[in-house]
Amino acid sequence: MRFGKTLKNSIYEPWKSNYIDYGKLKRLLREDGPQDEEKEWTEDDEGKFVEELVNVQIEKVNAFQVETYKSLRERTSDCELRLENFAESEKKDKEASKEGEKEDEKSQKSLQEVLKELDGITKEINELEKYSRINYTGFLKAAKKHDRKRGSNYKVRPLLQVRLAALPFNSEDYSPLLYRLSTMYSFVRQRLDGESERTKSMTESKSGKETYTSHKFWVHPENLLEVKTYILRRLPVLVYNPQTSKVVESGQSDPTITSLYFDNPQFALYNRKIERNSDASSLRLRWSGQLDEKPEIFFEKKIIKESGDSEETRFPIKEKYIQPFITGDYKMEKSIEKLRDREGTEGNGVASLKNSVDEIQSFVKDIGLQPVLRANYTRAAFQIPGDDKVRISIDTDVAFIREDSLDQDRPCRDPADWHREDIDRLGIKFPFSEIRQGEISRFLHALLEIKVKDGSSKRTNEWIKDLMSSHLLKEAPRFSKFVHGVASLFEDYVNSFPFWLSDLETDIRKDPETAFQEEQEKKAKQAEDELAMGSFLGKSASSYKAAVGSPAGKAATDFGKRRSDTGTNDVAEEADSDEDADHATQSTPGMLSGLLSLSPFSNTKYARAHRQGPVQLPPGVRHPGKLIKDMDPVRVEPKVWLANQRTFIKWQHISVLLATLSLGLLNAAGEFNNVARGLAVVYTVIALFAGAWGWWMYIVRSRMIQERSGKDFDNMVGPVIVCIGLVVALCMNFGFKYHTFLQEVHRPGNSSETLDFAHVHGLNHQDLR
Repeated sequence: MRFGKTLKNSIYEPWKSNYIDYGKLKRLLREDGPQDEEKEWTEDDEGKFVEELVNVQIEKVNAFQVETYKSLRERTSDCELRLENFAESEKKDKEASKEGEKEDEKSQKSLQEVLKELDGITKEINELEKYSRINYTGFLKAAKKHDRKRGSNYKVRPLLQVRLAALPFNSEDYSPLLYRLSTMYSFVRQRLDGESERTKSMTESKSGKETYTSHKFWVHPENLLEVKTYILRRLPVLVYNPQTSKVVESGQSDPTITSLYFDNPQFALYNRKIERNSDASSLRLRWSGQLDEKPEIFFEKKIIKESGDSEETRFPIKEKYIQPFITGDYKMEKSIEKLRDREGTEGNGVASLKNSVDEIQSFVKDIGLQPVLRANYTRAAFQIPGDDKVRISIDTDVAFIREDSLDQDRPCRDPADWHREDIDRLGIKFPFSEIRQGEISRFLHALLEIKVKDGSSKRTNEWIKDLMSSHLLKEAPRFSKFVHGVASLFEDYVNSFPFWLSDLETDIRKDPETAFQEEQEKKAKQAEDELAMGSFLGKSASSYKAAVGSPAGKAATDFGKRRSDTGTNDVAEEADSDEDADHATQSTPGMLSGLLSLSPFSNTKYARAHRQGPVQLPPGVRHPGKLIKDMDPVRVEPKVWLANQRTFIKWQHISVLLATLSLGLLNAAGEFNNVARGLAVVYTVIALFAGAWGWWMYIVRSRMIQERSGKDFDNMVGPVIVCIGLVVALCMNFGFKYHTFLQEVHRPGNSSETLDFAHVHGLNHQDLR
């Protein structure tokens, strides 16, 4: 699609006059027609174009962006003031302890108004970010057109880049404003939902085993802000202080996390993990921030058992003890002694730490592990403090760096040390431009992980389902930073690669309508599977779902559960009650449903789409009129076109065979054999129909290919008519022959012996005479 159309489709109507005038720039560049190309490009023309591009258009866009962002901040401040006044009045009402129903209704109405205003601000922040991006792209596109057409004498791109670097409209950081909105959303949501303020520490441990369902996704950078704003409307941004592991004020930036993964020169842990063998293990060192800030470093070992459960061993370690621990010279004696002094006796904590130390140290020694890979990323967390039903994390600026010493001539890390000194000593940060090419791999997208506690409310699951099925996310169910980093940087050392590598070569962005259609097809496929299973069991779809929901039917659906990163099983999601009702009314119980499912007249994709009726688009999504696939010139793959021709030739082959049969039958028929002549005519008609049908379907399918039709190419009418015609002709042939035989038997003068002799020698009635 040309950029002019892209710009037109991206315009936010209330701001329509404030976008870059791309058409005017093209007119100044003389792209309106061939007559303009013949005119000489003068310095005056160059001056007009540069003035319009570098001064007029950029100033217009920058001024609007600055003014709009300022207005959004003022509106945010007004909302904060209104909520502060509400909190003060709420405090006074609690002290007076006399709240009437009218006051409650007034408070609820005020909060609803603030919530509506927050939604408006959030929406305009999204639109402002898209506005900045599309205009920035427009300036670069215009400069590229200019340098391509007039680049022999003039170059405008260097001047444009200097001008863009001096203006903030494309580099504005919206995070501080998002944090403020997140705090207000949390406050309003708690009052409207009747929830009390949660002050419980996030680091407080809970008793009992808790299970979570984990979902992993990729997020394109262009969709990142929209995803964040969607989440913060439901969950507040959670910011941690790496030194205290406590929630702090939301003015702090997102923490940078480093994970240092271990493996041996044969990459045994990688191979076990990618082949999904039983008892696949991983080992890493993990810390937040820079090493010179003296963060708390953790040794973490994780084992995924054959049953799907996982065990994790974890303990803190100081930086100066890491290398002696890896070599086996230090066994955490000081930490164990301090813990023993604190507990007073040989308590469970001391025994647990001893076991963890021995387990990890033996693991390192037995397999010969060493640091091979560093994963560095910035994490934004979303969670209601004290409520861990839903936990969401977004990792951005993801980079993988080699930490190995496999190449003895050019080791990435000193073999006598446990980490790279150049990164940690110099405090190198993303994008790690100082690292040599080939030693670093930057991940193109952001990583989103959603953890939902099993048994959470249906209301919570609804908005999470909407997010997961939207066009903003690309599902990556088994993505692993360790596996991806090794596959990207050590491709000469390993022979197996993860399945998602090929997805990095494609654009993961999706059209909203396409994503919605795919989600509907996915739901329909799931419903068909449930219906087929219900038919197989001799039950209707509704009774099958009831069996699945019951304890007796639970075991039958366990095979479809996902494994979370905590090693626990996911519970089956509750299906929507409306969908259950729809499928129950369309199902046919028992064997009849199974037979109908085999019918080619009612079970094709096109037939199902017609039975379902027109698709109801979600709010905010409109039909484009002309689909993206229909905008480019038609390019038909040769195999598609040849398949249509091959089908046509097959039909002509059948026509020629039937025509040859009818001609041979006609020539073999005698003067008085009317039956043979009649059948020859019937076979000729069938042959003509087969030839005409093959030609007609060839024309129809050729037109469908050229028009990119979404209809099915199969058509059962022609083959069925030919088959029925042949069957009828053969039955008539047998009937006529049998009738003639009976007439000969009952004809006077023909004895049974004579008929037997005639039958054996192939003689007819005239020959007998």
